[in-house]
Amino acid sequence: MRHVITGGSGFVGTYMASALARRGESVVVFDLDEPLATNNWIDFVRGDVRQHRDLRKLHLQRDDVVYHLAARSFHRGVPHKNRDQWFADVNVNGTRFLLEAISAGSTQRLVFFSTDMTYGKPDHTPVNPTDMQRPIGPYGRSKVGAERLLMQARREFGLQATIFRPRLIAGVGRLGILTKLFRLIRAGLPIPLIGAGKNRYQMIAVEDCVAAALAAVERNCPPGPFHLGSHEPPTVKELLGELVLRASSRSILLPIPAVILKPTLSLLDRSTLTLLYPEQFAIANIDYVLNTGSTTKYLGWTPSKSDMDIIFEAYTGFLKSS
Repeated sequence: MRHVITGGSGFVGTYMASALARRGESVVVFDLDEPLATNNWIDFVRGDVRQHRDLRKLHLQRDDVVYHLAARSFHRGVPHKNRDQWFADVNVNGTRFLLEAISAGSTQRLVFFSTDMTYGKPDHTPVNPTDMQRPIGPYGRSKVGAERLLMQARREFGLQATIFRPRLIAGVGRLGILTKLFRLIRAGLPIPLIGAGKNRYQMIAVEDCVAAALAAVERNCPPGPFHLGSHEPPTVKELLGELVLRASSRSILLPIPAVILKPTLSLLDRSTLTLLYPEQFAIANIDYVLNTGSTTKYLGWTPSKSDMDIIFEAYTGFLKSS
């Protein structure tokens, strides 16, 4: 049996490949970029999920397990125009082509990482996996499109596909939206908050994402969807205040009314001076917590790290790499 990871050279994929290799599993990384570190247990296949000829190089078989992580997200340069098309090109079309290759190889099991952004702006908390999906932007819409393709594959050829919807995935090695925050803390500069910071903005450790994926495979990939998030997240004000203290920084928190800051961020985005994308700042001051109860119930999974553990480890990793 092989464990095939699309997007395996990315942040989550790197952790996934390493965890599987440590267990002695046969791992195949499928990506446009070669992994930074490999070992005898990891094979690399260079390829694009949008190319049939590349997917054929995987020679997918019935007993393989596919972890579908290849995606476009906000961690790379997002164009200012035609964003729906840009995200869907990989996240929807790439998923469609991968499913065709899976069907041709009679592969039975797949794990897919979607996103909490498929829900849009929640009107209650905690958010349940059965709540309506109302994405407010192109990234969330593309992930809804990919999820629907997986559900269709389940009906048409019996694919056992687990869907995960994580909150903000963080850890050593990925900065993304946290980069600007960490630079301010390192420099001792004021940290602007969108709103008063009384809301909770849940995160999830990359290691806990990997543990959930492996638990799903051990249970033959139940469909879910399953939420991934930390347990009892603090408010944004509490979290960042504690981070500033641990970092021995002179930074202060500077709450700015959302009615002022959000239009400003929107204007900057339209002017190609993007600081945050609309899907990010639209929910930044909303109390947003995912209910992970069904993940624990059906997968026996619980998060091992708190939000404070996650963000401080990411900050120390940022300092080491800077």
